[in-house]
Amino acid sequence: MSQASEPSPAGPAVTTPRTTRARQIRVVGLAVALAVLAAALVPIVFAMGPPTRDDLLEQAGMKGKQQLVIGVKDDQPGISLRLSNNTWKGFDVDIAYMIASFLGFDRSQVRFLPIESEDRARRQASDGDGFVTVDLVIASYSINKKREEEGAAFSAAYLHTEQSAVTLQSFKGPLSSLQDLAGRAVCSLTTSTSIERLTEAGAKPRGRNRISECIQELYDGKVEAVTTDAAILAGFVTADQPGDDGQRFPVTLKNAKPLRHWDIGSSPQERWGVNTGPNKALRDLVDLALYVSANDEENSTWENAYNANLRWQQQYNPGQPVAEQEQPEARKVEVRQWPWERIALPAPAHPGSPPAPARAASHAGWRGRGRRSSGC
Repeated sequence: MSQASEPSPAGPAVTTPRTTRARQIRVVGLAVALAVLAAALVPIVFAMGPPTRDDLLEQAGMKGKQQLVIGVKDDQPGISLRLSNNTWKGFDVDIAYMIASFLGFDRSQVRFLPIESEDRARRQASDGDGFVTVDLVIASYSINKKREEEGAAFSAAYLHTEQSAVTLQSFKGPLSSLQDLAGRAVCSLTTSTSIERLTEAGAKPRGRNRISECIQELYDGKVEAVTTDAAILAGFVTADQPGDDGQRFPVTLKNAKPLRHWDIGSSPQERWGVNTGPNKALRDLVDLALYVSANDEENSTWENAYNANLRWQQQYNPGQPVAEQEQPEARKVEVRQWPWERIALPAPAHPGSPPAPARAASHAGWRGRGRRSSGC
């Protein structure tokens, strides 16, 4: 066989300019197709997916808002108390600041107004010249169906406590149920279901608009007991105690006397919520704030509020748990976000009243029981 007839050995493939251009065209075409697909899908995702947090802030009317007005109690030591220098202190106050921070407001932009129990569903609070509609009500407001029917729109619960009773320290017990108060004058808030339960128990109920009015009647001997949520009553019991490490509550009532806190054993788990009004976006934002607080291990705002205002009181209320020592589970709100985005806003600077100092987690804890609602 001649050399001309033998096969040539295989050599390297030769890339021609035409082949290179073809590959470039295919790459560019693929990139264009992906860009077109992304452009088509983004509006669909944005239209069909959950809202962003910015969307919720816009829908709730929080964008560009310069002041957040919150209705709170002004006569409940440990919960919400207006001091003589017009500053506010208490667990509800700290929770209000926490939620306000999540909504983008610092302390200087939060305005507290005192609100009475009967006005909480309508979110009407007094500003001195009349009544105004507040943005939020954070006022030891127990969640129940009747109040929702009256117009309250509740967030998830931010505190669990239970109904209890207080008497003067000199009261001769035992007092382990409302039935032990049969035939006795007992004061409670007019708007609470405690009034009805007192009647059922054979007591003589006296309704007042403010719990401090009930405590004053107890000091004055006009009633023998006061009943409402334990977290509220604990502050009045603690108020006259010495050695409370600088947290002594101002007692502005007259003829104050030592009080005793009683576990009446028949109250339910009271679930305090925020009345956000009919704006669903605002309720979602409040629930989102509570969810982040409950699930972010680095966020100790709720725990600090509890320790500074409630936990330390337990030593002065040995017969009755003040409140549950863990934040209740919150409703999860779906929001649209990119993986690199954080759900929670970083806490802004707080130029207003300084937050209460955190306290060590000590003293007796809580024992929970399933019970009927007093509806404070």
